[in-house]
Amino acid sequence: MGREMLLKLCRVGIVCVAVLVAGQSYADEPESQKPDEKKVEPVLDCRYNGTDAGETSEAFPSDDVFRPLMADPKQPQFFAIWQHARPRNGGKAYNLGSVAIGENFGIYTKRQGCDGWQVGLLTGIFAQFDLDTSNAALLNTDFNVGIPISWRSGSWSARLRYYHQSSHIGDEFLISNPGFNRVTLSIEEVDAIVSYDYRRWLRLYGGGGYLVHREPSNLDAGRIQWGFEARAPAMRTQMLVPFLDRLIVTPVLSADFKSMDQHSWLIDTNVMGGFEWARTGSRRRFRIMATYFYGHNPYGQFYINQKIESIGMGAYFIF
Repeated sequence: MGREMLLKLCRVGIVCVAVLVAGQSYADEPESQKPDEKKVEPVLDCRYNGTDAGETSEAFPSDDVFRPLMADPKQPQFFAIWQHARPRNGGKAYNLGSVAIGENFGIYTKRQGCDGWQVGLLTGIFAQFDLDTSNAALLNTDFNVGIPISWRSGSWSARLRYYHQSSHIGDEFLISNPGFNRVTLSIEEVDAIVSYDYRRWLRLYGGGGYLVHREPSNLDAGRIQWGFEARAPAMRTQMLVPFLDRLIVTPVLSADFKSMDQHSWLIDTNVMGGFEWARTGSRRRFRIMATYFYGHNPYGQFYINQKIESIGMGAYFIF
């Protein structure tokens, strides 16, 4: 069942690509070749591009010098995803709703253009719901809070974080599963990621983390992580004009891989592909993404021993 739905999602993606190809190139065109387009001053966003601007030292910056990881399931961000999941132990497949509310909020930055450092505050709430129940019963909620420190120099960037996570099983899930072995899960982790951007269209990253505090105490502490993000040239489609003028779309593809000591270093894989919309002159971005996950459930205490395979579709909001 899962593979059939994945094939359907692939067909939808092919149709969308065909529609986009029918549009016209936009992002790389010189201003003089853009018909009927008002000139809009570009907005500096150090997550996606660089500049030779002067030195800046300011509180509450509106962007970051490190781009958030697109395919990391635990990246603090705003999203809503439908997933069709299958337990890998042969259990019954189910439909899952996954939502997140979170962000890295910049506190202070010091930069020369986009080269420099920033310190901030991260908060995130990740919740999963059973869509096969009449009231979409809450399964689990993770609460994250921490401090990220980011840095950039040219094509290289890095992020160092210390964060706390506490996880809470939904009451309706516990009522429906009286034999569930509930444990209190609370962790504090230090992690670091180093990233390299190649000509703006390809990004490679890698790093790892270590649990400095964990409950239950028998959890293994080590984790490594790596992945990539690919971005095709931005385009503007005729079908969006004139209703959404100056709106550009970018095909994107990303994969995130994690390997944990707790899981005998087996690899958890999350692959995402789709389209990103943005308006010229704005930092906000909107993505529609197809997803495929294979590995240990990344949320709550389920990640200790539950293996799943899932496909899905979701909306992502970047501010």
